[in-house]
Amino acid sequence: MEADDLLLRVADGDQKAFEELYTQVSGTVFGLVRRVVRDPAQSEEVAQEVLLELWRSAARFDPARGSALSWILTLAHRRAVDRVRSARAAGEREEREARRAHHPAFDQVSEEVEAGLEREWVRRCLDRLTALQRQSVTLAYYDGYTYREVAERLSLPLGTVKTRMRDGLTRLRQCLGGVA
Repeated sequence: MEADDLLLRVADGDQKAFEELYTQVSGTVFGLVRRVVRDPAQSEEVAQEVLLELWRSAARFDPARGSALSWILTLAHRRAVDRVRSARAAGEREEREARRAHHPAFDQVSEEVEAGLEREWVRRCLDRLTALQRQSVTLAYYDGYTYREVAERLSLPLGTVKTRMRDGLTRLRQCLGGVA
């Protein structure tokens, strides 16, 4: 049975349909979440949250607006991005707190110089991108926008932004020596 039909049955509370839908999409959901979150344990947790949300909110699915799989993957991507942003914010809070309580080590100067050199290296690699690629990468990675939000800010189709991002990140990876 197709995911669209299964999701409509799930909206009516059909547990068998949910089991079948779960079997069909859980691997894809986990794969998408894993690419965004990167940490395997966190990815499993987020994927389970998405599938639980799927059970709870299946009635919100509107087949007129798109396929069930795209709706499910949108839920997964949003939840994964939320987790990454939350983790980043928590890390920044911890870092600020640690800086308040931290007494500088004798090697702080060399660490700051090294961080400055790394920033300069990344800046030089960013300068090697086309202006369009640099703009998309900067909005996504430095300003924290999702690909969809970047597309909306630049008034471009999502596919165009994804292509620019892919090409730009590939060039960055090459410039940074495969480190990224």
